[in-house]
Amino acid sequence: MRILISGASGFLGSALTPRLESNGHTVVRLVRRAATSATEITWDPARGALAPIAVEQFDAVIHLSGEGIADQRWSQDRKQRLLNSRVESTRLLAETLARLTARPKVLVSMSAVGWYGDRGDEQLTESSREGRGFLASLARAWEQAAEPARRAGIRVVHPRLGVVLAEHGGALARLLTPFRLGLGGPLGGGRAWWSWIALEDVLAGMEYVLAHDVLVGPVNFTAPNPVRNSELARALGRALGRPAFVPTPPFALRLLFGEMADDVLLASARALPARLLETGYAFRQPMLEPALRDALGRPAATAAA
Repeated sequence: MRILISGASGFLGSALTPRLESNGHTVVRLVRRAATSATEITWDPARGALAPIAVEQFDAVIHLSGEGIADQRWSQDRKQRLLNSRVESTRLLAETLARLTARPKVLVSMSAVGWYGDRGDEQLTESSREGRGFLASLARAWEQAAEPARRAGIRVVHPRLGVVLAEHGGALARLLTPFRLGLGGPLGGGRAWWSWIALEDVLAGMEYVLAHDVLVGPVNFTAPNPVRNSELARALGRALGRPAFVPTPPFALRLLFGEMADDVLLASARALPARLLETGYAFRQPMLEPALRDALGRPAATAAA
């Protein structure tokens, strides 16, 4: 396939792009600077700049762009930037693709399990109602921004991404330092459900979505076995050979992170990958501890020791 991708230099994009290329696909990157080769196309979502002729003749478009949710403490300005970085870029891309004569067959535009909000022990699938809170409203606007592409007949898929297990990016990377220092433990009371997914399954799942036309709309990118935060803390401690008994109380998290603590760290989302499973996707890493060991390069014997 000939694939256009935004966010190619980010956490997911830097892993997905070489994988697609190694599997025989031609990948062209959307960049926010002057293009330096035939495999780059310049765009500027903030200014609404993307030449339609430049994005003709692609089989698929993968849209990964967006500022990091947990990179900074949330202020009103920061929340607006998080929203704009997703909605403006998605809308520009969707509107541009909709105007083309030769449109791509599929637009894969990212979303997140934050769409469901804080839902306690409720089992969540793609048919569950939307949640409340800033992340839920952000994800809703993010997905709705792709509407012009849907109306134009392009198959639009929204991978609702859970916590990605990877040593050098995503939420897990931010947890590693305190755990390696022996200061790790459950967040809050540890009862919140965390919907996780191995990086390998994110990459394989993206290829699966491209190849299966039956997948349309939201698709939960989460492993079939979500865990409570306390279980994740224990498994991470075992994988690193470190204690994991130091809890961080909710008030301390709120003091450190403000509103982000309730929406990101303390929220409970027990999201299940119903659409992937019912269409036959086989998870490479369905269980937490083996997935953690793989992400951290820790064999089973080392973790047990």
